[in-house]
Amino acid sequence: MLNARRRRFVGRGAELALLRTTLEEAELPFALLHVYGPGGVGKTALLGEFARVGGEAGVGVVRLDARNMDSSPEGFLSALRLGLGLDATASPIEFLSRQGRSLLLLDTYENLTPLDAWLRETFLPQLPEHTLVVFAGRKPPGAAWRSDPGWRDLIRTLSLRNLRPEESREYLTRRGVVEEKHQAVLDFTHGHALALSLVADVLEQGAGEWDFDPGRHPDVVAALLERFVQEVPSPIHRQALEASALVRSTTESLLAECLHIEDVHPYFEWLRKLSFVQSGPVGLFPHDLAREALEADLRWRNPDWNAELHRRARGYYTRRLQETRGLEQQHILFDDVYLHRHNPMVKPFLEWGETGGVFAERGQAEDHPVVLAMIARHEGLEAARVAARWLELQPEGLTVYRGVGSQPAGFMLMLGLHKASPADLAADPVAQQVWNYTERYGPVRPGEQVSLFRFWMEGERYHMVSSVQSVIFLNTVQHYISSSKLAWSFFGISGPEFWLPAFAYMNIHHASEVDYVSGTHAIGVFAHDWRKQPVAAWLEMLGERELATELNPAQLQDHRPAPLVVLSEPEFEEAVKNALRDFMRPEALAHNPLLRSRLLLEPTPKALRTAIWEAAQTLKANSKDEKFYRALERTYLEPAATQELAAELLGLPFSTYRRHLVGAVERVVKLLWQRELSG
Repeated sequence: MLNARRRRFVGRGAELALLRTTLEEAELPFALLHVYGPGGVGKTALLGEFARVGGEAGVGVVRLDARNMDSSPEGFLSALRLGLGLDATASPIEFLSRQGRSLLLLDTYENLTPLDAWLRETFLPQLPEHTLVVFAGRKPPGAAWRSDPGWRDLIRTLSLRNLRPEESREYLTRRGVVEEKHQAVLDFTHGHALALSLVADVLEQGAGEWDFDPGRHPDVVAALLERFVQEVPSPIHRQALEASALVRSTTESLLAECLHIEDVHPYFEWLRKLSFVQSGPVGLFPHDLAREALEADLRWRNPDWNAELHRRARGYYTRRLQETRGLEQQHILFDDVYLHRHNPMVKPFLEWGETGGVFAERGQAEDHPVVLAMIARHEGLEAARVAARWLELQPEGLTVYRGVGSQPAGFMLMLGLHKASPADLAADPVAQQVWNYTERYGPVRPGEQVSLFRFWMEGERYHMVSSVQSVIFLNTVQHYISSSKLAWSFFGISGPEFWLPAFAYMNIHHASEVDYVSGTHAIGVFAHDWRKQPVAAWLEMLGERELATELNPAQLQDHRPAPLVVLSEPEFEEAVKNALRDFMRPEALAHNPLLRSRLLLEPTPKALRTAIWEAAQTLKANSKDEKFYRALERTYLEPAATQELAAELLGLPFSTYRRHLVGAVERVVKLLWQRELSG
């Protein structure tokens, strides 16, 4: 397959000549070659030829793609170690220093923008002088490269453009396109490399005559892909292509889930050979322009199948989220959230193309001054004082997010209020209000956790949509999924009216009575009781909303909890007796005060019936109390028409039956009262 792609490569003579002459020099005339150009122009193909030229010149070649690595120094070095075949403890710098001339090729450089300063100031200066580095991306080098005296003479730039007419004709000839079609294809594609390859793919499938009229098809790539889909070998091949456009990256296991076919290897290999599909260490992915066109066509042409593909992919991710932890789980979460990217209640609130440029790590003591300075700048000195105290008490709750440079670009400070003492809570009015809220609406039981995302921000943009904010949001979701004992979560954010659609979509309600002002910012607090809607049910709900593109906040039910009712023991006893009498009448149970007591996590008649039934089963399981259970069963759980008939069915004198019934009610009341107190 690789040889076939090389045979199809045409043009770029000047670029290849520059690399050859550079590698032939006794001393490299420059250290970095930066190739840039628009999407689909052929940068990845050129790097493939650079790798071939380097191999022919006898230099060591390492080829990396920024799409397949974490945008952190350690993520970059890990990918480099893998490319060099080193173990996790080896130093790539030391290894390259011991080697002869080396060529390091790095594709999709725009994804490493947050590492730009680190690469320029730290990593590249450490490389031996005999190593040549090539970056390929959509943008030219930033101003810092051009203004840095140390780099000005060590960097060369190449602007990659469309193929020249003669190069385009040569490519079409190599792909078997008859000469009489060449001019029409050139007029249609203008030498755009991806468009040319798609034309050849379309004609290769036997499309026959087709109107290459740019006036009728202004979106060249979309028009070509629409035609390509019509001519694929089979419906299953079409479904495989559609699935690859829907998900972030395609593996054989994910494809099998999407297609409901055990052996998908032939279809996976077919995808792999397509000119507009690329391979990475985590799977296959179509070119960005191809993905957009394929997905838009599927949503319009077959919305039912689009929804079914979403459902199958979502099922795969949901299962994997429960099976994984740490960084692997985070990657799967990114894949899962990617399915929501077209929903208008989600799309405006995340940076979809740039979150990979921010990396998170546990905050250290040396990060505290920077974090506190951010808080003081955006929320004032008093807020910084409160944060400093929490950093002393719970330093493990600090996560920092680094982008360009080594200093934190943002941070998140999450507090475990269940670990805080009464004095700790009292020292922070916000934490105290949040804890009081849990006491009022759903007290925390022993072993349960309460997470308050007390402070978080991007250094410059505060709570505005940004790559840092997006990663913070995703990390909070990862916390929800990973915390098996989480009872409550609380998330404060400036400008709650703006963010309301996103939180409504996630069924995380606005706990407005806990809102507060910090500095000049009005902070809205959004809360969720994970006992009432556990993570599995929450993920299922999000999946159902995924394709509801017409959804708006007004259509979503606000699951804001009702305040708890604190009943005295006599009031509680009376409520239990009423519930027993109304056991077969859910409409009457709906008005029972027990629905708003500590007894129930879910304030529904069904939950109350379950609590009573479980208490009754406790009697049934005890041989001494079984007689009480039978009286309770015949009176309330599976009632006879009258109490006299119940006594007759039980074979008891009426007075004995009544004594057993009174004893049963007393025992049920006692069991439920103990549960109320322990709640």
